[in-house]
Amino acid sequence: MADYDYDVLIIGSGPGGYVAAIRAAQLGLRTACVESRETLGGTCLNVGCIPSKAMLHASEYFDAAANGTMAKMGIKVTPELDLPTMHGQRLDAVKQLTGGIAFLFKKNKVTWLKGRGAFVDAHTVQIGEQTVTAKDVVIATGSSVTALPGVTVDNDKQVVVDSTGALELRKVPGHMVVIGGGVIGLELGSVWRRLGAKVTCVEYLDQILPGFDGEIRKESNKMFKKQGIEFKLSTKVTGIAVNGETATVTVEPAAGGAAETIEADCVLVSIGRRPNTDGLALEKAGLSVNPRGQIETDHRFQTKVPGVWAIGDVIPGPMLAHKAEDEGIAVAENIAGLTGIVNHDVIPSVVYTWPEIAGVGLTEEAAKEKGEIKVGKFPMAGNSRAKTNHEPDGFVKIIADAKSDRVLGVWAIAVPAGTMIAEAGLAMEMGATSEDIAYTCHAHPTHSEAIKEAAMAVRGKAIHV
Repeated sequence: MADYDYDVLIIGSGPGGYVAAIRAAQLGLRTACVESRETLGGTCLNVGCIPSKAMLHASEYFDAAANGTMAKMGIKVTPELDLPTMHGQRLDAVKQLTGGIAFLFKKNKVTWLKGRGAFVDAHTVQIGEQTVTAKDVVIATGSSVTALPGVTVDNDKQVVVDSTGALELRKVPGHMVVIGGGVIGLELGSVWRRLGAKVTCVEYLDQILPGFDGEIRKESNKMFKKQGIEFKLSTKVTGIAVNGETATVTVEPAAGGAAETIEADCVLVSIGRRPNTDGLALEKAGLSVNPRGQIETDHRFQTKVPGVWAIGDVIPGPMLAHKAEDEGIAVAENIAGLTGIVNHDVIPSVVYTWPEIAGVGLTEEAAKEKGEIKVGKFPMAGNSRAKTNHEPDGFVKIIADAKSDRVLGVWAIAVPAGTMIAEAGLAMEMGATSEDIAYTCHAHPTHSEAIKEAAMAVRGKAIHV
């Protein structure tokens, strides 16, 4: 057997990479993780999931004070925005969590190799001037913002920015144009709308949130409009001209037609993400990417090259931190000779707006293509906890197979929908029927009772509607 420096080498320390490294070390493997950032955690912890949630949460407080929600509950305040402090608490959250991963690496004896990794061959990786070998190598390099052709993003100037730049704005824009009606654009657009910006969202498709259940997409659009976000759907951006501290965005109907311009103080380009495979020298390991720039693997996350594995955003599937985490655990266990499995049919998606939007499993449209279904819905306006909290918007929807009653998909718009959806995911993982959920006692008063009521509604037995 060859003498390797490490049993496992993970390239990338995002949610997939750092979890894979810790799990591999727990299983007794000599483990190292390659990361070029000054802090661990990848995009998610440094400039993605975590800092955006810190800004979303803080801006919710400001908006509740500014829009009269707190006044309705007998709390009279006049909010004053201290943006530097708001950014400070965001940075503190990032510092604590990235530092926590560094602590876990030390605790589990994972070696952090600082720098960018590139293959020399399937078992050898160059990191700066250092060359290391490993019996197994895991590619977990994540993804980056997709560029809009012909548009230059300059986060320092803060006029045309990507998601990273939108987290760092030094002042509230007078008018922000968000290009893309997906999760990231809607979340960051919501932050700055709450803090006082006028927000216009331009989406090429005829509806926001591609991939979500159709009814959820329509209701979400209504909800955001009510909050003050303007939408230009079925619209494409044909150009952005920057003049000093402002930008002129040229748009036209996606199907063709007369162009118009939108003046903006800030333009957020948020049209998706692409796998990070450039610079890895994959060809030296015997690998290539598919037409979408992804690395293909089998169900065990093994590439076509023995000893080289891949997880997270660089492989097919949704680009979600929790998917990458589960794959990180699974790939480490597979390398260690155990059986690591991820059920990709039960991966929840969440939009952390107000209220939150979440789903797991099939949309109603996809479920209908597979066979006869039954659907149960329950409005949050009928939920006791939502009523007491002044949170009436949204509903829960459960899609079940008409014959077996097995739950195929659950979708929700509710303030804590991102937390509520975990129950649905567990139910689906265990093969539950809508009747199983309906006959499970839920604490009262809780938002989660809406899931129980939606399950009861599948058979026409909802109580509070």
